[in-house]
Amino acid sequence: MKQMPELPSIAHEELFTIALGLTPPWAVTKMAFEGSPGELHLYLDFVKGSVFPCPVCGRLCHVYDSDEATWRHLNFFQYKCYLHARRPRVECPDHKVLTVGVPWSRPDSGFSLLFEALAMMLVRQMPVAAAGRIVGEHDTRLWRIINYYVAKSRAKEDFSAVSRVGTDETARRRGHNYVSLFADMDRAKVLFATEGKDSATIKAFRNDFEAHQGKPENVAEFVIDMSPAFISGVTEQFSGASITYDRFHVIKLANEALDEVRRQEQIKRPELKHSRYVWLKNQANHTVGQAALFAELSQTNLKTARGYRIKLALQEFYHQPVELAGPYLKKWYYWATHCRLQPFIELANTIKTHWDGVLRYATSKLTTGVLEGINSLVQAAKARARGYRNSNNFISMIYLIAGKLDFSWLTPTHP
Repeated sequence: MKQMPELPSIAHEELFTIALGLTPPWAVTKMAFEGSPGELHLYLDFVKGSVFPCPVCGRLCHVYDSDEATWRHLNFFQYKCYLHARRPRVECPDHKVLTVGVPWSRPDSGFSLLFEALAMMLVRQMPVAAAGRIVGEHDTRLWRIINYYVAKSRAKEDFSAVSRVGTDETARRRGHNYVSLFADMDRAKVLFATEGKDSATIKAFRNDFEAHQGKPENVAEFVIDMSPAFISGVTEQFSGASITYDRFHVIKLANEALDEVRRQEQIKRPELKHSRYVWLKNQANHTVGQAALFAELSQTNLKTARGYRIKLALQEFYHQPVELAGPYLKKWYYWATHCRLQPFIELANTIKTHWDGVLRYATSKLTTGVLEGINSLVQAAKARARGYRNSNNFISMIYLIAGKLDFSWLTPTHP
């Protein structure tokens, strides 16, 4: 039997130098298992007499002095691993004394690039606190990684092709703590998120949009709810865009009008008690019990039954072809203003005030449904994480979930 040739022995330090991908003048000079529980500590150093490029101009300079630094690296089996090294400082004739970056980490990180790449992979799949438990780091430190790479990826974004935008708000916590989302309606992608839900958020979006090669004059469509702040903001900042008022918001107003009619009428018509969802649901969504009660009540002369038919007629507007949408809405408006149901008269007047934006749906077919879907994902992530400490973290998570950011550049060779 032919004997296998012996492999050349390699010193532990040389083995770890290869494993870390280090090239001259860097090398592992010492390794030790220290700490409790056991930790692997690798000590890196550069060859005496080495020269390094000036961080500003790239001129090769001699080392002036150095300072000690430590970085958390990927675990070595069950052991936490730390890298220790002297960071060289070079004296450049033009730029004085400057610290040179190291190839295994970005400046001021405290982590190796490989560790950060692993952390970013984990936080896209699970809550940050859970990722922190896996890698053995406090989630506060992981958030610094997340915020850095989200900002870095967003800086590479190009919005020049965006022409249809939608906006909606999502709650960061209970109460009145909101974040406004702006999405590319064609790609179902969050473009921008910011605190608040007033007109200032539209201006902030425009500034960010232009910073990413977006051209406000190229935005042809904007879908929003009837918030006066959003309306004034879009009109001022994106004057060339046609506004579509979200159909779900319009139908929500119709449901509110219908429920007000029911509440007023049930004072004298006790059969309406406990029937709220019979009227707010479409018939196709009724339970067996609700269907039976609806069949009984809808054939009466109840004002609520009349209001229900007006609501259904408004829903039918959203199925009209472009050429019939205008005449249909006019007929509905006439009916609603002559129905002697004050909540529906007020609804009709609201629609008249926002006529062009309501009618625009027939052409644009835009709704905030995309944003509602994104909001559901965001709220589910928030629930799993049991909330976020601050708005900055919440917004970074929104970008991770729905920003469709490109992290393909995030490799150990890209700081």
